[in-house]
Amino acid sequence: MSGNEDEWLALKPQEPSPSQCCGSGCKPCIYDVYEKELARWERAKAKQDKSLLTEEKEQSNNSELNPDTFTAFNISSVEQLTEDTYQYKFELPGNSSLRLSLGQHIVLRGEVNGLEVQRAYTPISPRNAEGYFEVLVKCYEAGLMSQYIKTWKKGDTVFWRGPFGGFPYRPNKHGELLMLASGTGLAPMLPILQSITDDEEDETFVTLVGCFRTFETIYLKPLLQDLARYWNIRIFYVLSQETSLEKLPWSYQENTYTGRLNEDLMKTIINSCRRKPFVLICGSPAFSEDMKRYLKAAGIEENSCFVF
Repeated sequence: MSGNEDEWLALKPQEPSPSQCCGSGCKPCIYDVYEKELARWERAKAKQDKSLLTEEKEQSNNSELNPDTFTAFNISSVEQLTEDTYQYKFELPGNSSLRLSLGQHIVLRGEVNGLEVQRAYTPISPRNAEGYFEVLVKCYEAGLMSQYIKTWKKGDTVFWRGPFGGFPYRPNKHGELLMLASGTGLAPMLPILQSITDDEEDETFVTLVGCFRTFETIYLKPLLQDLARYWNIRIFYVLSQETSLEKLPWSYQENTYTGRLNEDLMKTIINSCRRKPFVLICGSPAFSEDMKRYLKAAGIEENSCFVF
């Protein structure tokens, strides 16, 4: 093989590994970006013109989020919420904002033992937050990305791209939203809740059902308690590993259930909704499948559901 051929091979884009795809249906996906770069490389090689490789190459160097390329953001604070869940705050230059649509996610790039990993997270900061954004992250013992995230400290630089996805919300489009969130599945629900409470014209009813293991593992209790004070917001908790409500603060006792969110409890909650709800679901794939099954049994069809 000639030296020239070696040089071109060294410049060839590398096909992403499965760990680099976050599996959240991003447009463009990391594989789409690879196809685009491969086509550019093939055009440049055919013409033997390396300058074509840098053509149209978008580079985010101004801390603006971009779906095609990763942009560096600095961590301004780290707060441990529970044993395995953290809230990270990232700086944005000046008073700029991420300008995300409701429930959109962004993709994090990490490197562990030389392996690049990508995962999707939904910022929990209000849409109009200026100068910062916040992300809720649960760390898993054996998780590759978790090993990387656990090393983060204030001042570190982290790479994100996006935004992707989102829920096409319009004020007053639905009479009632029923939000079913398991653990950090709470994240995409918060910006939607905050946009409803911030808009005096938006009279959408919301019933949020947060599924957690124990009372201690409920995230962001003060924020949720504040939201529950609004006339159109109800919040229920379902705690799978609590056996009795007696030990809970009295303000939580009447809106908390022990055990799991099952078919019977789903019917009870839907029957208590003030209007026929449109349902938002976020949790593990198994949680989402269970919820869709219980909803169907309660008379809610799939076209009245949105899964993050």
